Amino acid sequence: MPKHDPTVRLMHMRDYVRKAMAAIEGKTLADLENDEILSLALTHLVELVGEAANKYPVGKQKEYPQIPWLKIISMRNRLIHGYDSVDYKILWDAINKNFPPLLAELEKILPPD
Repeated sequence: MPKHDPTVRLMHMRDYVRKAMAAIEGKTLADLENDEILSLALTHLVELVGEAANKYPVGKQKEYPQIPWLKIISMRNRLIHGYDSVDYKILWDAINKNFPPLLAELEKILPPD
């Protein structure tokens, strides 16, 4: 698949969502708040999901209205520009509550890997 194929962006989103979900498996919000490496890793993974979403063509985003594009991109922007004041409860909730349905939608769109 060529690097510029927009499907690659969806694959990146799927892969980073999976990694974030795997990283919190068996963890608690307290673990996130107290483990600097975990918090940095999860922050970065969520940023990457947002960056991949942002690079997915706007015209093609309209083909998948079930993906909350603006929310994903806004979260990325908040994390990048508010890097010094990340609310780990919001980050935790995003990964725990929003990533599972996002992953399900991405897996419907993408061919099996």
